[in-house]
Amino acid sequence: MQYTVRHLTRFTYENPISESLMEVRMQPRTEGAQRCLRFELAVAPRARVFGYRDHLGNSIHHFDTPARHTQLTITAHAYVELDPIPSIPVSLDARTWQEVDTWSGRGDLWDFLQPSRFAIWTPSLREYAASLSGDRGARAADPLTTILTVMQAIHRDFEYVPRSTRVDSPIDEALSARRGVCQDFAHIMIAASRLIGLPCRYVSGYIAPTPNDEVSHLEASATHAWVEVRLPTLGWVGLDPTHNAEAGLRHVRVAVGRDYADLPPTRGVFKGGAGSTLTVAVEVSPSDAPTALEPMLPEPQGATEEAAVPDPDFERQAQMQQQQ
Repeated sequence: MQYTVRHLTRFTYENPISESLMEVRMQPRTEGAQRCLRFELAVAPRARVFGYRDHLGNSIHHFDTPARHTQLTITAHAYVELDPIPSIPVSLDARTWQEVDTWSGRGDLWDFLQPSRFAIWTPSLREYAASLSGDRGARAADPLTTILTVMQAIHRDFEYVPRSTRVDSPIDEALSARRGVCQDFAHIMIAASRLIGLPCRYVSGYIAPTPNDEVSHLEASATHAWVEVRLPTLGWVGLDPTHNAEAGLRHVRVAVGRDYADLPPTRGVFKGGAGSTLTVAVEVSPSDAPTALEPMLPEPQGATEEAAVPDPDFERQAQMQQQQ
């Protein structure tokens, strides 16, 4: 399956600012069954863009815009190809828990076994995770059956409501309201999985819409989030609690980390005293392999504006993008 992805982010400032420093995570990964064949990043006002890969293989671009400006526009354009992946088995041998335990004993995958900024073990999370265990305890079944049960429960117990939480909402907000966006579903599943000893990481990317499905098209107009769980014999397995499904040909992976705090699509600071408005738009569409990337569109359809509200406890003067 081939997709063209266009991702536009625009910061509009009430007064001219003197400089913007920005870090961007928008380039899809090339790994396993996914290949990012082409990628372009355009910045206006123009700036020299630098890039590197972090220790997890995420592509990160960064730039400095030193001239005075009232608007900063970042447009990413990618062409991605995905191959089908083998279906996961019905279950694993229950004795594979022993291998899972050796990872913790050796310190392997430590970052993905501990609570993190947004996937934290609050009393509410512990209470919810305990409710999923049943009378026989969290490890009554094999690791694969256990994590599928957790995913199914989150999909059943929580309502997907766009914009019902913020990008920096604590995990207890969704747990209390029993609703949230894909980011909340992912954080709850990650925290619950780590609590029972299964390494779990956050995946940020895009999801392609399905035909004649308004909710699906709404999800495809923003970035998407799901999880990957490390399982014996299977490696990292992508699971999407928002859809109660294995991540497959609709899921375009961009970056992986402990939780959203590790990999927002944009993160930056600016010099100047000005309020700002953030506009974000995403288009994911099936595509034939092009001989060359088409020119950047000025703005994908369905762009939405949000007032940017700085959170001093999270990242002062940082601009971050809401995931639907």
